[in-house]
Amino acid sequence: MNKNIIIGIVIVVVLFFGYALVTYNSLVSSREMINNQWAQVETQYQRRVDLIPNLVESVKGVMKQEQTIFLALAEARTRYSGAKSVDEKTVAATQLDRTIGQFLVIVENYPQLKSSENVTTLMVQLEGTENRISVERMRFNSAIKDFNLTIKRFPSSMIASMFSFAERPYFEAVPGSEVAPKVEL
Repeated sequence: MNKNIIIGIVIVVVLFFGYALVTYNSLVSSREMINNQWAQVETQYQRRVDLIPNLVESVKGVMKQEQTIFLALAEARTRYSGAKSVDEKTVAATQLDRTIGQFLVIVENYPQLKSSENVTTLMVQLEGTENRISVERMRFNSAIKDFNLTIKRFPSSMIASMFSFAERPYFEAVPGSEVAPKVEL
């Protein structure tokens, strides 16, 4: 066999393995970015879950007749705390979103609550947390998009399939969450 052919084959093999190594490392980095971004989402969820009891306690005395919302908030917090997978946490977080929405509508209907400095401070913190959650969800979905595109595009799709990198699901709200909560007093 010709020496140039052997050198050509060796170069092609080295280039393929070099590309495979770079692609594999890129996929691992992307996967870890997704995991890190989900941890950021969870951190903000935890912040929200931690704020809720303080807000509820601040409001309870004024709103004795609204006990059902307090129970719903407690159930939603428990459901979120007990969720194990990303999907379970997503569903639990969406339920918590709805319940908080109902709670906020009720609070808005009580002028004496708006004048309470403690309630106002906690509401501002909760609002800020909701904004942070939204940003982190967006970043999480962006990381998912980048990863999913990489594993679908040729030729990186070959490396992804060889090492069992699978498409990751986006964070999506559960059906019905686009409807604003109705609260009747």
